[in-house]
Amino acid sequence: MEEGKINAKCEVVIIGGSAGSLEVLLQLLPNLNTLNSFALVIVLHRKSGEDNLLENLIRLKTKVPVQDVDDKTPLEPGNIYIAPSDYHLLFEKDHTLSLDTSEKVNYSRPSIDVAFESAAEIYGSTLIAILLSGANADGTKGLEIVKKSGGITVVQKPASAEVPFMPVNAIANMQPDYVLDINEILKFVTNINL
Repeated sequence: MEEGKINAKCEVVIIGGSAGSLEVLLQLLPNLNTLNSFALVIVLHRKSGEDNLLENLIRLKTKVPVQDVDDKTPLEPGNIYIAPSDYHLLFEKDHTLSLDTSEKVNYSRPSIDVAFESAAEIYGSTLIAILLSGANADGTKGLEIVKKSGGITVVQKPASAEVPFMPVNAIANMQPDYVLDINEILKFVTNINL
């Protein structure tokens, strides 16, 4: 990984993933002490339901505050936000998050593509999108839009992914700025905005 290329004005980092991505987050999150002036948004494919198991698990694994996401939740630096199950997560011009129940995309709601595309429209070059392990094509189209909007794109190195289809598909269809293993992703995130 090249040093010094991390966006010094990052406002939002979105991490998207599906099968095998929770394990990556459980290695990453305990090592984050602060978020250096940006918000971290997590969009994972998950079963429909009203439980908060994912949010509660992540709260146990990190010192960074985890905020509940409702419609029109303000997006503030230094916090983690997790897309609720069965809603697409959208980013608004007034720096709030909104929830949407429109059709599933790539068989998923929340869809990583939807969140990446929406965030790219609002945050452009101050957005970093990270795609982790998973078993379908969700995330690739969104990464392309993030890159076209001037944002930075990161894909988990397929050899380090429990389910490599999602990162392999992204690498085959677009040119991510970085392809990193789990330790490199941790180093990358902790160096944002330093």
